[in-house]
Amino acid sequence: MDPAVVAEVQAELDRVTTEFGVRIPWAIESGSRAWGFPSPDSDYDCRFVYVAGLETYLSPWTQRDVIETPLVGLLDVNGWDLGKALRLLVNGNAVIVEWLMSPIVYRGDHTFRDALRELAEEVADRNRVARHYLHLGERQWALFGGEGPLKKLFYSLRPAMALRWLREHPTAVVAPMHLPTLMAGCTLPAELTTAVADLTEAKSRTRELGNGRAPAAVAAFIEAEFAAAENAFPKSDDRDLVRIKAITAEFFRTEALRG
Repeated sequence: MDPAVVAEVQAELDRVTTEFGVRIPWAIESGSRAWGFPSPDSDYDCRFVYVAGLETYLSPWTQRDVIETPLVGLLDVNGWDLGKALRLLVNGNAVIVEWLMSPIVYRGDHTFRDALRELAEEVADRNRVARHYLHLGERQWALFGGEGPLKKLFYSLRPAMALRWLREHPTAVVAPMHLPTLMAGCTLPAELTTAVADLTEAKSRTRELGNGRAPAAVAAFIEAEFAAAENAFPKSDDRDLVRIKAITAEFFRTEALRG
């Protein structure tokens, strides 16, 4: 992490809070740096959750629930309104769950983070979160097509590893976003861990890994995990949505009233 770029991220977050009149209780790195496989020229992908003022939430006029800032150099800084984040959480989108698990925090209220993690464990549907990873991974694997830019292989590998981690932790809803942490929490064959370590090390040294076929152990793992996930994480949803929405709404109201 380049301290100068981190300072630019902080300055951009300060600008957002002033210009948009919002509070940012959580801002993290969400890209390859936080995933554990950066390249020398990886962007700084800052993502944040913000809480607007009561005048926004009480107005009859709907406003955008995202804040997007211009891409400048390596900086990519964007955020979601808390309401949007909570709706997606209940619907099984794993993105906000990952933001809560990022190992790189730019700024944040850890009490807010812990409370939102607790809420996620209670209201998120494990199968929906897993199927989010499945659909994401399958899409990236199809784009890779068995042979392509090797740096993009990680976009299939990480969802596959998240699925493996969830299968090996059957009571968990929230999986780590950091690939090495995911791997450390799973029982994996030695040839797979070696192949992933080699790819990660090479990616850390060069801006361009070039094209090629996925190592056999990695390809076999990805395909096996996607196949296993179809049965391990069914589409059925027997949650008490009335209760879940009530709990989530109470969390939102509490944070909105803090201003």
